[in-house]
Amino acid sequence: MADAEAFVALTPETLPTKLGGLDVLKTRIGSDPSAWRVREVGDGNLNLVFIVEGPAGAVIVKQALPYVRLVGESWPLPLKRSYFEYNALIRQADRDPGMVPEVFHFDRAQAIVVMEFLNPHIILRQALIKGEILPKIGKDLGRFAARTLFRGSDLSMSARARKEDLALFADNVELCDITENLVFSDPYFEAELNRHTSPQLDGLVAELRADRDLKVEAQALKHLFVAKAETLLHGDLHTGSIMVTKDDTKVIDPEFAFYGPMALDVGMMLSNFWMSYFSQRGHEESGSRDEMRPFLIGVIDEIWETFVAEFSHLWRTERTGILYQRALFEDRGDTLGAEQALARVLGDIWTDMLGFAGIEMHRRILGLAHNADFETIADLDLRGSCEAAALKFGRHLAVNRRSITSLSALAGLAERLDRGDIQ
Repeated sequence: MADAEAFVALTPETLPTKLGGLDVLKTRIGSDPSAWRVREVGDGNLNLVFIVEGPAGAVIVKQALPYVRLVGESWPLPLKRSYFEYNALIRQADRDPGMVPEVFHFDRAQAIVVMEFLNPHIILRQALIKGEILPKIGKDLGRFAARTLFRGSDLSMSARARKEDLALFADNVELCDITENLVFSDPYFEAELNRHTSPQLDGLVAELRADRDLKVEAQALKHLFVAKAETLLHGDLHTGSIMVTKDDTKVIDPEFAFYGPMALDVGMMLSNFWMSYFSQRGHEESGSRDEMRPFLIGVIDEIWETFVAEFSHLWRTERTGILYQRALFEDRGDTLGAEQALARVLGDIWTDMLGFAGIEMHRRILGLAHNADFETIADLDLRGSCEAAALKFGRHLAVNRRSITSLSALAGLAERLDRGDIQ
């Protein structure tokens, strides 16, 4: 285990000395550490992130801190989360090659992961706030979700390997605890760390916190999160955990990785595109976003359609685990039985995905960690209006998820809420 007392946080000044003896870094940056240029660029909630550049190239150095950076030392957090991030990255790289940054070095005691510097990539959320249309992300993200979720489950892995992994990631207790509270519970009562755009949302927030049906669904989804250990998840798959160019997509920051319901990663992804959709009215100071809105709805459609197509392909070609064994279906000439089982599995993912998406929208507007999509809207009345539409949409997803049958119906509802046709 990492020893918190022996831990020393890096600084731009100390990093070359601490890591300068590593051959893997000398090869990629330059043989003389005194010539390295180091910038701390971390803007997330938890970690230090450095760009280290030299005459031979550049790398990213990420170091966990023994507390939640967003809050400070009053909220301690174990360094072992970097161990889970490292293990998740190498598994994701194997299950969908090229979709995560390459890892060059891992130091468990100092909670350091050294990885590929993604350039000229930018954070997807920033690109969407700027109004950039990215043609590849829907297919890339749909395939990534299908490949990592299928190949990390009992549908594909050997029973022993999957159970060993389950035991390994089960120790990521503290980050699961953050999700269990900040995502599924805190937004629905007056938790100490909550915040929202006030007074613009006060009335709606009170209404949601008094909504018995919503709170029951939120806890039912929390129940799934806690109890349904289907596959290795990224665990925090939002538009701030994805880096992009026009031609390339990379998924980063899987430190929340654990074994949970397949639908969570998909729901979180789609939720963040819906939130971007509802935020567009707040980013029109430099021009109309009439092209962005259909683009975002199209990405949501494409992620889900690609996920279903790729998951179905893997079901038919790589289903070698202990679930829905071919000996019961295809080997007996019962292809229709295998397809019936596939439809059932995808149907369960669809229903739960909608619920997780709705809860994610609520926690990003009412809880501790907010999205820049909304937070960068300076006009508080306009921000509150955008957020209110998203909150209502999220409530519909969570409460009515079992009766929602199409993304096209949801696109129509989102459009009406965004225009203010539904109060």
